[in-house]
Amino acid sequence: MEGECKRRGEGQVEIGVMMEAVHKVEAAPPQSTVDKMKLRFKETFFPDDPFRRFKGQPPRRKWVLGAQYLFPILDWAPNYSLSFFKSDLGISYAKLANLPPIIGLYSSFVPPLVYSVLGSSRDLAVGPVSIASLIMGSMLRQAVNPNTDPFLFLQLAFTATLFAGIFQASLGILRLGFIIDFLSKATLVGFMAGAAIIVSLQQLKNLLGIVHFTKKMAVVPVLSSVFHNTHEKKLKRLLFVQWSWQTVVMGISFLAFLLLARHVSIRRPKLFWLSVGAPLASVIISTLVVFLLKAQNHGISIIGKLKCGLNRPSWDNLLFDSTYLGTTMKTGIVTGIISLTEGIASGRTFASLRGYQVDGNKEMMAIGLMNIVGSCTSCYVTTGAFSRSAVNHNAGCKTAMSNVVMALTVMVTLLFLMPLFAYTPNVVLAAIIIGAVIGLIDVPAAYNIWKLDKVDFLVCMSSFLGVIFISVQQGLAIAVGLSIFRILLQTTRPKTIALGNIPGTNIYRDLHQYQDAKRVPGFLILAVEAPINFANTTYLNERITRWIENENSMEDKETNLQFLILDLSAVPTVDTSGISFLIDLKKSTEKHGLELTLVNPMGEVMEKLQRANEIHDFLGVNSLHLTIAEAVFSLSSQNKLQQQEVSSALFI
Repeated sequence: MEGECKRRGEGQVEIGVMMEAVHKVEAAPPQSTVDKMKLRFKETFFPDDPFRRFKGQPPRRKWVLGAQYLFPILDWAPNYSLSFFKSDLGISYAKLANLPPIIGLYSSFVPPLVYSVLGSSRDLAVGPVSIASLIMGSMLRQAVNPNTDPFLFLQLAFTATLFAGIFQASLGILRLGFIIDFLSKATLVGFMAGAAIIVSLQQLKNLLGIVHFTKKMAVVPVLSSVFHNTHEKKLKRLLFVQWSWQTVVMGISFLAFLLLARHVSIRRPKLFWLSVGAPLASVIISTLVVFLLKAQNHGISIIGKLKCGLNRPSWDNLLFDSTYLGTTMKTGIVTGIISLTEGIASGRTFASLRGYQVDGNKEMMAIGLMNIVGSCTSCYVTTGAFSRSAVNHNAGCKTAMSNVVMALTVMVTLLFLMPLFAYTPNVVLAAIIIGAVIGLIDVPAAYNIWKLDKVDFLVCMSSFLGVIFISVQQGLAIAVGLSIFRILLQTTRPKTIALGNIPGTNIYRDLHQYQDAKRVPGFLILAVEAPINFANTTYLNERITRWIENENSMEDKETNLQFLILDLSAVPTVDTSGISFLIDLKKSTEKHGLELTLVNPMGEVMEKLQRANEIHDFLGVNSLHLTIAEAVFSLSSQNKLQQQEVSSALFI
């Protein structure tokens, strides 16, 4: 044996020596069915092991840790200091400029207080976000006109917020946060870009001073309202008269100012306060201009008189009438998903920058309960906004107390400063919204997706085009459907690759990827890179059969195909259909004069193979090997021994 290995070269000597001891494939330690179910349940619903901190602790300490887990404020509040407060104070006043009066300010008072008690993120700044807010408004406008029936519109908004909160909290309580993972990055990039365009187009009503405007959220109806408004054309006789030139001039001017401030902040991060303070400056300047020039008498639409006061209870305004129940539930689920995705993504992003972790399920519960309480206190759906959280992060906020500071600032505004907004022009609010959502159009991210994965780019574009040409919810549904379809394809059409040997080593790699890899004469070595289950056994059988036919039809092969090696290293699980497939494959290969060998079956796969072998007795002496190299060596040695025995018999 050693002489034979030496004749193969120095690199092969080490392989031959190592192959003298063939390792046994061992099964995982036996476990009861109950223990397996417990482990699977834990890994599915508690992958972060939230109870590990309770292990080995005395009962009193467990109660304290439990209270801190449910109410994170109990964790950081006892050690809170004046230096922390100075950091948390930050520049919270600047966030107010991004909030539309009146209900927008209401939604920035109660929810931040709730989140400061329940939230685990130090950087997350809570409040209404433009995309979720305007999607909710647009979806509810399809059922009721806020201009003709504002009270009913508010009732539907509060009810939709309640459903959003229940949905979000349920995901956290039931540990179903993985459902949000179906919104892939490609889906979100396309969705956010499409929603940003739709939201911006919707704001053309106030930016151009158009009175009659479509309620639909699609690019064609919106552009039709902008350029071909039949109703106003009959009234005004001239198309351009439907636009208010005073409003257009003011809107474009402030929009240019906001975009310039944002551009400067991006180019020079140290000047981030310019983009933060620009909306507030726009509100103040435009309000003064309108007040001094009496611009409301010259075609400039203003907010009008506002009353002072804190949030009023709104639980008696929740509407569960069957006429609108479907609309409010659908609106709540859509806006709940969008707001939850943005909130958790923002929290995790800034947590990674600060070096701490955010519990996704706890955040779902916090955001959900925040919206449930908000729906009962005159608030609509809120979440952690990325832009305002970036302000918190850059200002050096240390704890969730920044949300309390924000809420107190809003409280002062609601109690004493509301009359100052009476002359604020609607066109400036539209410019602020457009300036905010334009940042959601991430062209570099879409380009990177195109370079990395064309299928993901297709998902991204389907989400984008579906949102702008059909509707927000249908565009999102199309993208999620394509993502799920792709997962199903990967499951039902698992990747199988042919492996070859890297000369001078006992390493086997993909023949297509590694040009140096060589086929082993007489062997077909395949690797399956997915679970084997009922959904893909038919495909695997057809694909392996085709591999065998292709191998037998090769003209330049040195020897006939004798062995089929199936590498199961990348097969984590197998079901009864998968076991039946392996048994049938073993029988079919034997009929064609081939010997099937399985390499490195993992714990669960090995356990089921052993149980099946007790019934069907299909595993032979060389049916299982730990590595491909050992399988090749063992089968080659066996084949040579058989040939020698045949030669000896013939000689005799």
